[in-house]
Amino acid sequence: MSFRLTDNVTWVGKIDWELQKFHGEEYSTFKGSSYNAYLVRDEKTVLIDTVYMPYAKEFVANLEQQIDLGSIDYVIANHAEIDHSGALPELLERIPDVPVYCTPQAVKSLRGYYHKDWNFHPVKTGDTLSLGTRTITFINAAMLHWPDSMFCYMDKENILFSSDAFGHHYASHRMFNDLVDQGDLMHECIKYYANILTPFSKLVEKKIQEVVGFGLPVDYIMPGHGIIWRDNPLQIVHKYLEWAADYQENQVSVLYDTMWNSTRDMAEAIARGISSVKPEMTVKLFNVGQRDKNEVVLEVFKSKMVVAGSSTINKGILSGMAGVLEMIKGLGFKKKLGAAFGSYGWSGESAGIVAKELEKSGFEMVGDSLKVLWKPDEQAILQCEAFGKELAERL
Repeated sequence: MSFRLTDNVTWVGKIDWELQKFHGEEYSTFKGSSYNAYLVRDEKTVLIDTVYMPYAKEFVANLEQQIDLGSIDYVIANHAEIDHSGALPELLERIPDVPVYCTPQAVKSLRGYYHKDWNFHPVKTGDTLSLGTRTITFINAAMLHWPDSMFCYMDKENILFSSDAFGHHYASHRMFNDLVDQGDLMHECIKYYANILTPFSKLVEKKIQEVVGFGLPVDYIMPGHGIIWRDNPLQIVHKYLEWAADYQENQVSVLYDTMWNSTRDMAEAIARGISSVKPEMTVKLFNVGQRDKNEVVLEVFKSKMVVAGSSTINKGILSGMAGVLEMIKGLGFKKKLGAAFGSYGWSGESAGIVAKELEKSGFEMVGDSLKVLWKPDEQAILQCEAFGKELAERL
């Protein structure tokens, strides 16, 4: 499959309609995804990125329908991760001497993955590659989201090939942002940012300001995954700046993991307490043992406060809560309030463990943790509602 994007640029990637998990089991992709590769024809021909390794043979076969492989003058590898570079071994087996343009760090990454010493041409920000009437300018984008990442910009059509930045996991045969459901599109964009780019928010802001400082017109943003931005393409850039600025909505998320619903009863009572004091506040509850963890992380990203609770098991906490807390810690959310609660039968460590984990993750803890013995009775439910009211007052 191919798709003509402009007079000189053809999409030659792969739409993965069936993809449900990404980064191993770490990221849910319920709307599938795409691995975007771009063929640019001018006096010289350049291929920008390839596809995920399982589709390497299909990719090269499809590419041959577009062009004689021997007429490809250059390959650009914006990112070494195998969902972008996975077809390089298959392709470069056919055209072994073609120059591969990438960052110096990408040279190390690609050698580490494939154990090949291809015809690498390391580039840095400001380096250029002439295609004849068009020029590609390279822009180092380290840690957006890997050390080897870069963008490249092509004049004439004013295209920013942005690799993982400004991308999302969303499969559609309607390749442009103005042709797809806007709610679905923006949900996948903010989910992608929250789960993948949050730790690099300061670098995101710095890199965007650097690129904007070049004063280059941008008519298209063509990312490594998902839909291509052509209608007001800079809208996603402005969203990234908004999300990078310690983003919050008027929301509290109550997370819980429960064995016999005692902790769930507490969570629901705490949420009622918050809502009674702050009726304008969006309050959402999530059983983290059952809900998709990336959707939970997205809601944490949007929240001013996170209230988390677990049953106690073996002097610890339930595995669903432990996993989500570990993800939260790695993402490094900023300027969020936290509180903890839990139920127990005989030892009761869970609330304290949750509180410590939130504190390690940079949350400003509000008050003491709340724990309830066995299943909460009417008095305990009232205590949980009062706890929720106290938390709401801190908002």
